[in-house]
Amino acid sequence: MDLLQTYADKSDGEDQSHQLSTSSPDYSPPRLIPSKSAAPKVDDTMLALTVAKAHQSHSKPIDPSQHVVAFNPTYDQLWAPIYGPAHPYAKDGIAQGMRNHKLGFVEDAAIESFVFDEQYNTFHKYGYAADPSGNNYIGDLDALQKNDAISVYNIPQHEQKKRKIEKMKDVEMEDEVVGGEHEVDPTEIDNPASDLWLMKNKKSPWAGKKEGVQTDLTEEQKKYAEEYAKKKEEKGHSGEKGEHLVDKTTFHGKEERDYQGRSWIAPPKDAKATNDHCYIPKRLIHTWSGHTKGVSAIRFFPKYGHLILSAGMDTKVKIWDVFNSGKCMRTYMGHSKAVRDISFCNDGTKFLTAGYDKNIKYWDTETGQVISTFSTGKIPYVVKLNPDEDKQNILLAGMSDKKIVQWDINTGQTTQEYDQHLGAVNTITFVDNNRRFVTSSDDKSLRVWEFGIPVVIKYISEPHMHSMPAISLHPNTNWLAAQSLDNQILIYSTRERFQLNKKKRFAGHIVAGYACQVNFSPDGRFVMSGDGEGKCWFWDWKSCKVFRTLKCHEGVCIGCEWHPLEQSKVATCGWDGLIKYW
Repeated sequence: MDLLQTYADKSDGEDQSHQLSTSSPDYSPPRLIPSKSAAPKVDDTMLALTVAKAHQSHSKPIDPSQHVVAFNPTYDQLWAPIYGPAHPYAKDGIAQGMRNHKLGFVEDAAIESFVFDEQYNTFHKYGYAADPSGNNYIGDLDALQKNDAISVYNIPQHEQKKRKIEKMKDVEMEDEVVGGEHEVDPTEIDNPASDLWLMKNKKSPWAGKKEGVQTDLTEEQKKYAEEYAKKKEEKGHSGEKGEHLVDKTTFHGKEERDYQGRSWIAPPKDAKATNDHCYIPKRLIHTWSGHTKGVSAIRFFPKYGHLILSAGMDTKVKIWDVFNSGKCMRTYMGHSKAVRDISFCNDGTKFLTAGYDKNIKYWDTETGQVISTFSTGKIPYVVKLNPDEDKQNILLAGMSDKKIVQWDINTGQTTQEYDQHLGAVNTITFVDNNRRFVTSSDDKSLRVWEFGIPVVIKYISEPHMHSMPAISLHPNTNWLAAQSLDNQILIYSTRERFQLNKKKRFAGHIVAGYACQVNFSPDGRFVMSGDGEGKCWFWDWKSCKVFRTLKCHEGVCIGCEWHPLEQSKVATCGWDGLIKYW
């Protein structure tokens, strides 16, 4: 109790002293105790490093192998060139996947062709050009300052003015000469040596010939002209070359180039084979009608088949759209008689036509221009280009005078003649990697030639053989199917001996007297042929049994082609002037 009492006394005393201290200034100020934090002390060096690292990662380029980016990169980072640790197994340290060129990784620069041409020509004329990677110039900087950085395509204002003034001066000078004749010495004007005469009689260099009045021919000249015309006519008859007709073409599509500038013959980007299995068609999809007489041959556009070319007996060749509108895209008119055969070059940009007017014409598919015309004065029955990519300028034609003639398209010269057949040549088929070709003829024989050497290396002729007016190569290139005129299709090997395969014989159709085309499906499982009664026949390649027949045309079904990409679609043509798509 005593203790408590003393405590109470003490606290009373403190209160009094506190009052004193606050009231009187003589007492010393109270002591301040330092504050203490309850949290433990932390070393913040690591934190500073992490922040610095994060900041650094924001400035360095992105690693291309990284799949997730954990922050928002800047534009500069996204477009920074690729760096990174060298690849251990690559010579120049770039991984195989990052390569798009044999020397490493090349970044695409998006430059319009016009802009590129402008800078290219500017550099060649003035010696400087804009640097595509930035906003600066490269090359001769003195010339750049002197010319005020103009390009070849933008003539500065003062230059244009200068040209205008010069033009006006010329006109004024002429007016003065013509208008102010009374002041000028007349002898000056008549003197061809004077400037005034030159100014007055100045004519543009392409003003053409003198426009004088056409005077009548004298008797002597008339006589000479008649004789010359007669001579020319006789010469023409003796040469018996192909009849000449003016080449014309008509485009029937909407526009020759689409909004992207692609040509109308460009294949669609998504055109590719759907599957490897071919199926026999069952029904009619589309009919193309436009030829006024029969159609003698059809050919799909190579590799893609988005266009189909047809040769008509109405002297016209037409090309039709297959995938989209199904309309006629262009008509080529250059023959004066029926067209017998057509053949595309490997990329489809050009094609050959052979007509009964004794001409062979080489056309540009897109523009319809005739690039060149060939003729020997005999009717060509078959035309073919050498299928080798490096020999696309070599043309072979089987003629009615038993010869096969070889031309070089570039020079227009005949380079070889293969002359051994005893009848008109009907077909030319390249075999053995295009080193050899097989020809058939009205003399009921097959002959095999080495390309470029006019000597027969194999001659096939049997007493039971008939003429074979159509031959086709199997997709595996080991077999030839020959349409024999005794109503059957015979199969020959293309190996060294060219033997007849006696186990394979396709029959049932009636083709006697007609050169009906025989063909294979792209996978080689089916053989097809037209016949004289307008049917199209399909046989199974393995069993040789008839698979299906379709009644396609009124009259003869002369041609049939399997679509190169759409495996269950077939085109046929007949002498009723129609082309049908099944």
